[in-house]
Amino acid sequence: MATKKAAAPAKKAVVPAAKKTAAPAAAKKAVAVKKLTKSELVRLVAEKLEITSKQSAAFFDLLTETAIAETKKSGEFTIPGLGKLVKAQRAARVGRNPQTGEAIKIKAKTAVKFRVAKAAKDAIAPVK
Repeated sequence: MATKKAAAPAKKAVVPAAKKTAAPAAAKKAVAVKKLTKSELVRLVAEKLEITSKQSAAFFDLLTETAIAETKKSGEFTIPGLGKLVKAQRAARVGRNPQTGEAIKIKAKTAVKFRVAKAAKDAIAPVK
């Protein structure tokens, strides 16, 4: 029985140490802000515009389809006040394998970039 009692205090000593490591993680979670999901965004737009959620979801689907099609066709698509999707060519280059340091050839490719509009930048992160 003495062995069991000796083991119990040892467990209690370990638990506070575990709580110390868990506390910073909990603090980080408290700082993090919950991200807006697609369904929450659809519901928010539907409420603000007084339309159904189906109509709101259809709008976002149409916006996405149009943005993709226009960016493929003309190379860019602008969402006024928010930014611009731009198709960009990346040249072939020589890279390095980080594990071995060996030089490798990276092929040229087309990438998609999003350039944030100045109005959106200034609204989100004003210049001081």
